[in-house]
Amino acid sequence: MKNKLKNISIFGTSSDAGKSTITFIIAKILQDMGYKVAPFKAQNVSNNAQVCLDGGEIAIAQYFQSKVLGLEPTYHQNPILLKSGRNSSASLIIEGKVKTNKDVREYYRDLDTLKPAVNRCYKYLNKKFDCLVCEGAGSPVELNLMDKDLSNIYVAKKFNTKIILVADIEKGGVFASIYGVYKLLPKKLRKNVIGVIVNKFRGDLSLFDEGIKIIEKDFKIPVLGVLPYIPFNYGFEDSQSLLNYNQDISKAIINVGVIAYPYMSNYNDFESLIDDENINLEFIQNNKSLDKYDCIILPGSKLVIKDLIWLKQNALFQSIKKYKKSGKQIIGICGGYEMMFDSLNDKNALENIEPTLEKGFGFIDDKIVFKKKKIVKKTNEKILGLKVNGFEIHHGISKKYPLYFEKNNIFGTFIHELFDNDEIRNVIFKKINKDYIEFNFNSKKQNKIDMFINEMKNRINLDLIMENIK
Repeated sequence: MKNKLKNISIFGTSSDAGKSTITFIIAKILQDMGYKVAPFKAQNVSNNAQVCLDGGEIAIAQYFQSKVLGLEPTYHQNPILLKSGRNSSASLIIEGKVKTNKDVREYYRDLDTLKPAVNRCYKYLNKKFDCLVCEGAGSPVELNLMDKDLSNIYVAKKFNTKIILVADIEKGGVFASIYGVYKLLPKKLRKNVIGVIVNKFRGDLSLFDEGIKIIEKDFKIPVLGVLPYIPFNYGFEDSQSLLNYNQDISKAIINVGVIAYPYMSNYNDFESLIDDENINLEFIQNNKSLDKYDCIILPGSKLVIKDLIWLKQNALFQSIKKYKKSGKQIIGICGGYEMMFDSLNDKNALENIEPTLEKGFGFIDDKIVFKKKKIVKKTNEKILGLKVNGFEIHHGISKKYPLYFEKNNIFGTFIHELFDNDEIRNVIFKKINKDYIEFNFNSKKQNKIDMFINEMKNRINLDLIMENIK
């Protein structure tokens, strides 16, 4: 039996430095050494959520990290989740359950009331695992917010975690970001810094040898590794990371356009399509001709009616209606599915400031009514005669078509992860182009994850990390 290790915090020297990625890399390396390891993030802000078997709703990053480690995801790994809400408010999810909509100022004012949930979940995982790898959020040294920082400062101070800094060299200013973050950390936390990982380096890594010397000699911060930029199209946490996806379209035979409205959610629905050599996937952010696309997808949305109004305001609404007349395929997922109906009725003002009734596309002969009780569940249902695994997260309900609708060139469903299911993906895209070639997405995904981790593992100073956490 392995001895328990000291827990680790992963701090980014900026937003989007690669904290989520480094978290699962470090966790997987330790797991491969025989330790029981789990990811943890005290508080996350993301519209990209997943459903756990325990019924809890957590951010996709922690869900993905758990799956990489072969763990069953649980709300304990992400006790506090904030999702965009009406105006300056956010939907507050505590220990997997939606509690309320809160104004951001109220959230920060009442922050102390959330700390017990963080403590409970951390302690629960700490008893079950040899090491927790705790992902931070944004920068840990936003000086005006440090007393309100649950994911970085609170966890590191409260539980005395060891700290690994992650710096994104692609953004520029890497030396200033490393030195600045380190020097602005409270003295107690500076003592717990193991070192820094320089992330997303493009080109010959030896070109940064002098940079390593500067950081170690002048800053007195060990460099734990310089990691190359390798496109990684899984576990998208936000729209910024999603829109930076990398795709090989040299063999593509089907052009797919995804309507990227402002409150688009559940970006991971498209991982399998980005991985698909048959498909050229593009995200559409403004009104343009849709003629080139063989299929248009209306994705999930955190604020469905707001996004529907956005479509009308920039004329994409009319472009999509015109596209339907061409007979080409239109697919709606969750919020996008709801937009396809005759009307959407938020009578309880769940997503809007006041009760709102909005006309939809009218592709489906029923209405959507937003119910107070949110549906959050795993699903294993039959669609088009095929078993489909996925999950549902929605307030909107259709009496006539509670799960999916399919007629002519219109197909929609409440089920997320639809395209992860090989059989249903094959049926949908062979209908669009008979030359579509089948592939096993989950097998391809696992192989890519393994290769990615192995590549990074060889470039990290594991001995120095182990010296500090044993």
